[in-house]
Amino acid sequence: MNRVVNKLNRLWKERAHRAAARAVLDTRPVVPADDGLILFSMIGTRVLLPYLVAVKSLHAQLQRGRIVILDDGTLNAGDRDILAKHLGKPRILSLADVDTGPCPRGGTWERLLTILDIRAADYVIQLDSDTVTLGDVPEVARAIAENRSFTLRGDPDSRLLSFAEMAGKTDDAAFLFNPDAHVQGAIESGLDRVALPMLASPFYVRGCSGFAGFARGGDGRALAEAFSIEAERLLGMERWSRWGSEQVTSNMVIANEPDALLLPYDHYLNFWDEGVPANARFVHFIGSYRFSGSAYIDATRTAIAALGDA
Repeated sequence: MNRVVNKLNRLWKERAHRAAARAVLDTRPVVPADDGLILFSMIGTRVLLPYLVAVKSLHAQLQRGRIVILDDGTLNAGDRDILAKHLGKPRILSLADVDTGPCPRGGTWERLLTILDIRAADYVIQLDSDTVTLGDVPEVARAIAENRSFTLRGDPDSRLLSFAEMAGKTDDAAFLFNPDAHVQGAIESGLDRVALPMLASPFYVRGCSGFAGFARGGDGRALAEAFSIEAERLLGMERWSRWGSEQVTSNMVIANEPDALLLPYDHYLNFWDEGVPANARFVHFIGSYRFSGSAYIDATRTAIAALGDA
């Protein structure tokens, strides 16, 4: 009975959120600029409205950049018209056209590899559609100006660790050798077994790929591909292809960027149904708790009100 009630409650919250997000269609369109910054997301028709809230609320604070979108294959003609009107005719790429090389397909791997390809000439920010920018983001603006990569922390205590230190925090038997373990815990527990000749002392951070910045002119996808090959060797193709392997790789890439920035968690955070602090600047409403209470709906309304009418 509780399961049915919880499902109905979630469906009601999703409908209420869609109704709140629809007001974004009455806000001013983004005026893009070819100024060396790309706001990048992979989206489909189901998340069109929350995505517009996410990208418009971030752009309103940064006041710069242009939009590039990776279509997950579901955007229709009406969606594209809305995106063109509100985001200044953004460039829309096709998921099917992305060559993943030795890396898995699906699970947002196409997103990460596209970012690593297009960062050659532009700073690229990866932005999930379930995020809302609620205030000024000076740390992000500074990272862009200084061409430093950044990531949202996975939890308040996330920090840069060597591969050996990260592996030492987890249990091989519980993760690496457990075929049912989540792919993130599995590969993190085996990082001391990963060989990356291009890095003398590789690092890792338990971050969140829902919001991450990739500095202009990095090494492209070579490091990600090398890491993926090693991870597949350890876990096998089936396990490494599961959802979450892309986030692990994004974490690893950013951890090995020069002077990578871990955003302060008191201002940039994941929502775990523990309320949204008054000084929150950016919130990622992760799937498990997205519709717990009214926080996501309230944040969406707040962000839209700050955008102003068209």
